[in-house]
Amino acid sequence: MLPLDDAPLPLHRQPGFLSFLLSRLFAVFAMQIQAIVVAWQVYAITRDAMSLAYVGLAQFIPMVLLLLPAGDVVDRFPRKRILQLSWAAQGLCSALLLVITQTNPQSIVPIYLVLALFGCARAFTGPTLQSMLPNLVPRSQLAQAIALNSSIMKVAVISGPLLGGVLFALGGGRLAYAVCLGCFVAALTLLILVPVRYVEKVAALESTAWQRFSAGIAYIRHQPIILGAISLDLFAVLLGGVVALLPIYAQEVLQVGSQGLGALRSAIAVGALLMGLYLGVKGITRRAGHVMFAAVAVFGLANLVFAFSTLFWVSMLAMLVAGAADMVSVYVRTTLIQLATPDAMRGRVNAVNMLFIGSSNELGEFRAGSMASAFGVVPAALIGGVGTLAVVGAWMKLFPTLRQVDRFDDAR
Repeated sequence: MLPLDDAPLPLHRQPGFLSFLLSRLFAVFAMQIQAIVVAWQVYAITRDAMSLAYVGLAQFIPMVLLLLPAGDVVDRFPRKRILQLSWAAQGLCSALLLVITQTNPQSIVPIYLVLALFGCARAFTGPTLQSMLPNLVPRSQLAQAIALNSSIMKVAVISGPLLGGVLFALGGGRLAYAVCLGCFVAALTLLILVPVRYVEKVAALESTAWQRFSAGIAYIRHQPIILGAISLDLFAVLLGGVVALLPIYAQEVLQVGSQGLGALRSAIAVGALLMGLYLGVKGITRRAGHVMFAAVAVFGLANLVFAFSTLFWVSMLAMLVAGAADMVSVYVRTTLIQLATPDAMRGRVNAVNMLFIGSSNELGEFRAGSMASAFGVVPAALIGGVGTLAVVGAWMKLFPTLRQVDRFDDAR
């Protein structure tokens, strides 16, 4: 039964919330450390840039194929147990990579096989985490919880690769993978302390997997707030992202080398982190729909500034603003999707959302790279920024209900 939401405890005192954040932090640290070490190890074995492309592909393909079935599983079985099994499988992958490293491998095929298993496990992690957070805190504190959760994860995204590089330098892959395994064990231990409290009583699910999947798609299609929010992110990131172009800008336009490239990527994460911390304290209480559309427009404008800039500090500032604007968009969009979705449907809805996010990131990089190859890097970035602004204008007309959302509770 859903507990009463009258005068809830402060968010940091909600039972299990801090344990949940810490468990996620350990898991994300493990993933970030492992990603940097695997890439370094694979390239050291092959000295082939294409082998790095297959590192991402080996994880992305199984993850995409399993996302929608995973959403159905999340709606049918205890979410905490699914997350435990998923993180346990990812910990097993770290252990397998540790064993492979002990043998001084000359072939990267075993590494790719482990990464494919890792991608299968991640397919279940994403929808489970997104669906589980509303089960841990009262509805009135969900927006604040989402902001704090997102900002803390940025800490791991920023510092994880750096820590991975240090660990690899100190003890090679053996030490790094051992630390990853330890992080997953810590995440699983902390997760034991997390009580699942805010679960709604749901009606019986449809009898077949296809019926359940169809019901999830139909629900999204008939909810303009959810459909508008998910599709806005898909097309805005697909058209407006410039991350894939950063190496070219750093080398040819700004002429700042690899250190400048690292600074540009960090600026995006720092902007998102600072904005996430601010939203975790202040939040957004009114005109949520307008704020979200404004944030996506600022994201597009920041990318336009970046497209034209030949000064490193201006480009850094543009990336900082883009990261902050993207965090506002993520905060509002995620909160609206969670509040507009009944608990029994959250797994399937969040699986579709994550499928769109993953597709927009991958296809967005392809869009940017192919346009840069055809028209040049500056026109590619310029087209992306203008495209983002065009999407904002079109979506404000296509989804007036989303635009008119005032308070988050209007998404009921």
